[in-house]
Amino acid sequence: MDGARAGYGGVVLLTALALGGGLLLVACGGKAQTPQAAPPPAVEAVTVGAPDAASELTGSGALQRRREMALSFRIPGVLTRMNVESGDTVRAGQLLAAIDPAGVDARQAQAAADLERARRDADRARKLYSTGFVAKARLDDAESALKAAQAAHAGAAFDRRWAALSSPVSGVVLVRTAQAGEVVAAGQTVLTVADLSSPLVLRLPLPARDAARVKVGSSAAVTADALPGQTLTGVVTRLGQAADARTGAVSVEIEVQAPPGLKSGQIAAARLQAPAAQTAARAGFVRIPAEALLEASGDKAAVLRLDGATARRVNVRFGGFDGDDALVAGLAAGTRVITAGAGFVSDGEKVAVVDPRALARVAAR
Repeated sequence: MDGARAGYGGVVLLTALALGGGLLLVACGGKAQTPQAAPPPAVEAVTVGAPDAASELTGSGALQRRREMALSFRIPGVLTRMNVESGDTVRAGQLLAAIDPAGVDARQAQAAADLERARRDADRARKLYSTGFVAKARLDDAESALKAAQAAHAGAAFDRRWAALSSPVSGVVLVRTAQAGEVVAAGQTVLTVADLSSPLVLRLPLPARDAARVKVGSSAAVTADALPGQTLTGVVTRLGQAADARTGAVSVEIEVQAPPGLKSGQIAAARLQAPAAQTAARAGFVRIPAEALLEASGDKAAVLRLDGATARRVNVRFGGFDGDDALVAGLAAGTRVITAGAGFVSDGEKVAVVDPRALARVAAR
């Protein structure tokens, strides 16, 4: 009985101490802290389209005239004349630049002298051969030497013509890269000229799997930084037949119906409507980012579907990977699936969907 009273007294004492501690906190102005619930995990999500829905392809690049020529001299020399500046209009055949012809003139004179000597030797060999004083081999050697001298003379005359640079088209000078007095090498670009009668084109570098969905004749909506608020009409006119060795991108050429104010070198962007990839559409598969897959084994996989703000695990049929995308079947059009962060969310857990672009803007501040 005494032990029971002692145990009861201990409980009373502990209770009193707890109450006293609480009263002391109140007396000291403290407040009891209520534990707050952890915020839901942040995730990103995408909306699933229909299996055969068209998708929008976008890209940007620099506008160019279809015919832009880099002009250079065939031979090296000192640049003595440069008659145009960047932005100047030129006409076909107009003299643009010239190099000092002294060197090529000397070679041409030497070639002319060698040709004259070869002709005399050949005439002499023919006469001697006709009288039987030289063998046929001697005549053949003289004839061969004459042909070589004629070729050298023609080459020197050709080089002399290339000591002056004329415009091959009527257009505008885009770039001037040399000044009078400089020594230029053979093949070194000194001027870039654009043919203004050729159309303005936009060459988009697209991933190979996207470029394969683009067809010649498809329309495109083009916007340019130089024309804010305006949308120009474009048509796909050419598809690249080789991928870039560094990026793997394929060039898609779009001819733009451009107003006069748009110039070569300005940046533009294009939007094209392309059918879904045939490998996905034919089998009823849709594309989702590969990071949305929780697991994949054979033809079975799972994703997290958004049901309001709740993540729900859904089993899907897996059709393999295509680049950075996964091909899956079993998701209705309009379904939202979790991408980034899916591996850290449980079935039935509340989540907060964030916009990665908004996060990037906040981080940039």
